[in-house]
Amino acid sequence: MATMNVSLPDEMKIWVERQAQTGLYSNVSDYVHSLIRHDLQRKDKIAYMQTLFTEGFESGVSEKNISDLLTESRKIAGKS
Repeated sequence: MATMNVSLPDEMKIWVERQAQTGLYSNVSDYVHSLIRHDLQRKDKIAYMQTLFTEGFESGVSEKNISDLLTESRKIAGKS
C-alpha cells in the first residue's frame, strides 16, 4: 500500500482525528479511506444517473413516469 502525506488546516486535522476516535474507524487512515470510498460511490451514482438522463433524452417521449424509472433504478442497484 502506498503512503501519502496530506496537509490540513488545524480545524480539519482536529475534525479527522475526532472522527477516528468515535470508534467507527480504527484510525485516521480508515476514516480517510471511508471518505474516498463514499466519494467514488457518489461519482458512480452521478455517472449512472447522467447515463439514464442521456438515454431518456435521446429516446424521445416515453410512456414511463418517474415512479417507473425509480423502481427500475432501485432494482438495478439491488435495493428492491
